[in-house]
Amino acid sequence: QVQLVESGGGSVQAGTSLTLSCLATGYSKIVNYKGWFRQAPGKEREGVAAISPGGRPSYADSVKGRFTISRDNTKNTITLQMNSLKPEDTAMYFCGRASRGIASPLLPSEYDTWGQGTQVTVSS
Repeated sequence: QVQLVESGGGSVQAGTSLTLSCLATGYSKIVNYKGWFRQAPGKEREGVAAISPGGRPSYADSVKGRFTISRDNTKNTITLQMNSLKPEDTAMYFCGRASRGIASPLLPSEYDTWGQGTQVTVSS
C-alpha cells in the first residue's frame, strides 16, 4: 500500500520561499498523477499544482509563475518550490496520489491517497 509523507513546511515572511517534498513509500509499479493541495481553516481543499506521470504540470491560477512542481520517479518524490509567498498561501498542504487515470488534475476528488499534511504559514 502506497503511503505519502510530506515535509518542508514552516513559518516564513511574505516574499520568501519554501520547498515542500512528498515521498511515496510502499511498492507500486504504476507511475501516477500526483499533486499538491491546500486547505485553509474553514475552507475546502483546493488544488495547487499537479504533475502527470510524464512530467506535465498543471497550476492553479493563484500560484502560476510563483510555484513549480517537479517529480523524480526514480526516488518516488514530488517537490513543490514556492516562491514569492503571500499571506493567502497560508494553509495545510497535502500531497495526493491518483490510483487511476484522471480528467481534472487539480480536482481533489480525483485523488485517493493522501499524506498527513504539512503546515505553511506566511506572515506579512
